[in-house]
Amino acid sequence: MPNAATLFEYAIDKKASDIHLLVNHKPVLRVAGELYDVENEPVMTDVDLERVVRQLVTPEQFERFRAQKELDAAYSVSGGRFRLNLSWEKNHMSVVGRLIPNEIPTMEQLDLPAVVRAFTELPHGLVLMTGPTGSGKSTTLASMLEYVNNVRRVNLITLEDPIEFIFAPKQAIIRQRQLESDMLSFAEGLKHVLRQDPDVVMVGEMRDLDTIATTLTLAETGHLVFATLHTYNAPQTVSRIIDVFPPYQQTQIRLQLAMTLRGVVSQQLLPRADGGLIAAREILVNTPAVANLIRENKVEQIENVIQTGLRMGMQSYSQELKRLVRDGFITEATAKEYSPVEDNQSK
Repeated sequence: MPNAATLFEYAIDKKASDIHLLVNHKPVLRVAGELYDVENEPVMTDVDLERVVRQLVTPEQFERFRAQKELDAAYSVSGGRFRLNLSWEKNHMSVVGRLIPNEIPTMEQLDLPAVVRAFTELPHGLVLMTGPTGSGKSTTLASMLEYVNNVRRVNLITLEDPIEFIFAPKQAIIRQRQLESDMLSFAEGLKHVLRQDPDVVMVGEMRDLDTIATTLTLAETGHLVFATLHTYNAPQTVSRIIDVFPPYQQTQIRLQLAMTLRGVVSQQLLPRADGGLIAAREILVNTPAVANLIRENKVEQIENVIQTGLRMGMQSYSQELKRLVRDGFITEATAKEYSPVEDNQSK
């Protein structure tokens, strides 16, 4: 019988970022971006996978998974935690686990530029961490929050689905709240967070209009708010937030976003030249010029400001790719493959 703890501890031992469990297939690990079968494990049957799933979640979660067909959860073994997504595929269960290491890396270990540290020292405003699924957003954001925890005497509240990195209070008071077990929705959790005397709030994901609206209001009322979005770059991030709202509200939202936004860090993970992965980041700082473009609905011009904003700590993906090639972290071929579409079209 497959054992969940053994499988997930094996994934940690092999330095996998993800583990995939599906019927009629051996367990699969993603290591340094590549997928590998776990050779010493048999092909999993429906019975095998259900037994593993029942080891991963509580009986209540299992029943909810059967009823709702989707479930996000967390699972811990010695060496790390996993963020789980359970789903159904052609009437079979399926599991994907993303490794959340026990140790929170420092901003120096992640090679985060000085401007990102400056974001963590702000008294209020909105800082967005964006990127596609699997781009390391959670790790980067955790390192920023851990810096806050180390140096600022603040009340830090996180709203997550599920809780990923576990923070041990240092200088900060920390409350980590999990969707469903600690709150009914992100929007509801945010509505009540104002009565919890917060200084810094982290919103695991701005998923819908209510969550985005409440997040903007929270940042507007004197709090430092960190949040994530599944967008590829800073201009797309600004557009996504505005476009969520009906047309009659968009002028107001542009004004609110121009006033509250402090910065956007957009991240992708690229193959390193010597093996493994490395983060490439685009960084937007909300200068008066950027705020004016947001207010005037000229979001498409933000990229030009990023390109010329090095002095303020900004950097575009193109500039970051050139730096990574110059310093030998990635190859020219990788830079070309991951360069923005407009760059490829101009070549």
